[in-house]
Amino acid sequence: MLVIFLPAANHPLCVDLDGTLIKTDLLIESAFALLRLNVLYLFLFPYWLFSGKAHLKHEIARRVDIDVSLLPYNSALVEYLTEQHSQGRPLILATASNQKFAHAVAQYLGLFDRVLASDEQTNLSGHRKRDQLLADYGDNGFAYAGNARIDLEIWSHADEGIIVDATSSVTQAAETLTRVSATFASTKLYSPLSRYLKAMRIHQWPKNVLVFVPLVAAHQFSDGDAVQAAIIAFFSFGLCASSVYLLNDLVDLPSDRAHPRKCNRPFACGEIPLIHGALIAPVLLIASFALALLLPPDYLLVLSLYYVATMAYSFRLKQAALIDIMLLGWLYTLRIIAGAAAEDIEPSFWLLAFSMFLFISLALVKRYTEVRTMIALGKTDIAGRGYRSSDLHLLSQFGSASSYMAILVLALYINSENISAMYQRPELIWILCPLMLYMITRIWLLAHRDEIDEDPVVFIMSDRRSQGLMLLGAILMWFAI
Repeated sequence: MLVIFLPAANHPLCVDLDGTLIKTDLLIESAFALLRLNVLYLFLFPYWLFSGKAHLKHEIARRVDIDVSLLPYNSALVEYLTEQHSQGRPLILATASNQKFAHAVAQYLGLFDRVLASDEQTNLSGHRKRDQLLADYGDNGFAYAGNARIDLEIWSHADEGIIVDATSSVTQAAETLTRVSATFASTKLYSPLSRYLKAMRIHQWPKNVLVFVPLVAAHQFSDGDAVQAAIIAFFSFGLCASSVYLLNDLVDLPSDRAHPRKCNRPFACGEIPLIHGALIAPVLLIASFALALLLPPDYLLVLSLYYVATMAYSFRLKQAALIDIMLLGWLYTLRIIAGAAAEDIEPSFWLLAFSMFLFISLALVKRYTEVRTMIALGKTDIAGRGYRSSDLHLLSQFGSASSYMAILVLALYINSENISAMYQRPELIWILCPLMLYMITRIWLLAHRDEIDEDPVVFIMSDRRSQGLMLLGAILMWFAI
């Protein structure tokens, strides 16, 4: 939303970059881009910072490139600047971001007559930016567009202020310091809490009900201690997964922005400051492991293994074709193993084999839908993944084969000696085979029709027909006991 209060003056308009022109922070964004190349750079950050923040920005910037065409620009502000530029007003990009990125943004937009940015020695922020603008344009000789409290000391010397996505306190303070000619406030479609819950992907927590599977499979759902342990494991796994989701989204910003649906994720579109994700992720992880201390040591070991594996996936292995599929399938199976560890139940070979084949198939569904989406957009490769458009049919074949292997394992289990010891009426269990066959075949049919645009496990949890099939299967197992 744009509100114009006064006509704009003819003074040069100096525009801040991070949080003003773009809804992101290039220092944090470039830092995670560097960590994506090699996570060991994390240990160099304190060493570089010891020589100053400008040096840190310089060292990061010279090692990574950012596709500035994908950045979340403030479209209303860009439109306003375009109008000002067309009227002949001088525009200056004045930012604390490194000059490499600042010049790239200026060149991409084609609106700015000059760029003032940080170099290896000077971090052009706060009073340094103020002093630079005063030296170049004099007191009250320029207009300034900013968003943060640190910009107040610049507005106090500006003849005109433009406020962009600032808090109410910053806006009120700015209005006492300068003549505010325009205010830009983004329309918030969701409440602040809902945006954070979306970033944590709370809607994917139902996947963690897999920790209850060993409890049900062993017919120990009447064991109060085991049920309590499963509930704790559910929340512990959820917090751990959310921590990883936050870091994954911070690392995956470029590929998310290039994706037609993932570009709407809170970090990718600028709804949530990147620094908040970097701070919340470790808090969630600590809470997860604090809950894990209430459970047997084996659960803590499995949870640690899950975290290490998901971090390896986020930073490197998601780009390795087929390895990413195997790892995704294994991460789902780890939830079942974690549940068994928490509930002190020995998981059976049949359960683990069935789950591994099933979840590899569902992971292939996920990649299959992503490849189909990229083909529809006319692209040959998936950004941040190791697949090409020509892999589509192979992924479908691999996924179908894996799903039918899962059903074969189920059929062999039903025909084994174990079944008679577990169920009084094992013949009812046989009906699970056609139910599973129908459900997994339908999933692949919907994927082929491009009617699944999300994680297939989440789709199964929310799809009415799949829910009905799972309920029918649970009823059959209950009567078979």
